[in-house]
Amino acid sequence: MIEFTPRKIQSSFWTILSPIISITMTILIGSLIFKILSYPVIESLYQVFVSPFSRPDRIADIFVKACPLIIIGLGLIFCFKANIWNIGAEGQFILGALCAGSFALLFPETKTYTLLFSMFLIGFVGGAIWASIPAILKVRLNVNEILVSLMLVYVAMLFIDFVVRGPLRDPMSFGFPLSKVYPDGAIISKVDFPFIGFLGQFHYGIFITLILCPLIWFFINKTLPGFQIKIFGSSARASEFAGFNKNKITIYVLLVSGGLSGVAGVIEVSANMGRLQPEVSFGYGFTAIIVAFLGRLNPYGVVIAGIIIATAKLGADNAQMVLGIPKVVTGIFEGMLLFFLLAGETIQKYKISIRKDN
Repeated sequence: MIEFTPRKIQSSFWTILSPIISITMTILIGSLIFKILSYPVIESLYQVFVSPFSRPDRIADIFVKACPLIIIGLGLIFCFKANIWNIGAEGQFILGALCAGSFALLFPETKTYTLLFSMFLIGFVGGAIWASIPAILKVRLNVNEILVSLMLVYVAMLFIDFVVRGPLRDPMSFGFPLSKVYPDGAIISKVDFPFIGFLGQFHYGIFITLILCPLIWFFINKTLPGFQIKIFGSSARASEFAGFNKNKITIYVLLVSGGLSGVAGVIEVSANMGRLQPEVSFGYGFTAIIVAFLGRLNPYGVVIAGIIIATAKLGADNAQMVLGIPKVVTGIFEGMLLFFLLAGETIQKYKISIRKDN
C-alpha cells in the first residue's frame, strides 16, 4: 500500500522550487507532444512562450488577459487557505457581469463614472450572492461545496444566455444575441501612456489588481480574520478549540471569493466588450484555480502566475494562427501544469512510502 505521512516541517526551498519544476516539466512534455504530432518543436515553443513579448502591444495584451485571472485568483486565496473548495468562480464571474451590466443599461444616457463605481459594488454583490448558495448549503446541510458551486456555473451560463437573448436583447443587433451598448459612464477607458500613446487594449481596470494585491496580502498575514482563515484551513479542530466560528469563516470566504470574481466580470465586460453577450467569460474562473495554486496562494505569487498563464494562453492563440496547432493541443499545457503543481504540493506536504502488508 502507498502511505502518505504528513511532514512535520515543510521546506521553504521546495515551496519556491516546486512551481519552477512544474513549469519546466510542462515545457519538456509539451515539447514531446509537439514532436509526436509532427509540429516544429522550437517554433512551437517560440510561438507559445516568446512571441507574446515580441511587441509592446502584445505585452499589453498579456496584462489585459491576466487581469481577470489575477482578481479571481486573489479571491480564491481566501477559500483555498480555509480549505473551502470554491470551484464555481466562473459562475460568480458571469453573475457579477450580468448584474452590473443590467444595472448600467438602466441609465443609457449617463456619462459620469459614478455609474461605473456603482457597477463594481453591484458586481461584487452579484458574485457574492451566487457564492452564498453553496455557502449556506455547506453550513446548514453540510452539502459538498465543490458540487454545488460547480453546478451553479452551468446555471449561470444558461441564465445569462436566456437574459441576453430575451429581456436585454438589443432590437438593433441584427439577430445577434447582444445587449445594447453600455453608456459612456459604464466603460473602463484605455490607458493613454505619455510619449507612447495607446497600447492595444490596456485599460485602467488593470491597476485594480495593483491595489488589491497588497491589501489582500496585508489582510491575510496581518489581521485577526486572516489568521483565523489560515488556522481554520490548517486544522478545523484547532480553530474550534481557539473559539473560531467555522460557519462564519466558511460563509465569509465564499462571499469574498464570489464578490471578487464578480468584480472581475465587471472589469472584463466594461473594458473589453462594452455590452453583454452570452459568452462573457472564456474559462477565466476555472483557469484562475491554476493561477491560485501556481502562485502558492500568495497574492504576489498570484500576480506572477496570472501573467505566466496569460502569456501561455496568448501564445497558444499565436501558435494556432501561425502553425495551425489545434486549440485542444495547446490546452493540454494547462492540464499538465495543474497536474504537476498538485503533485509537487503533495510531495511537499507528505512523505510517500510503500508499505507491504503481511
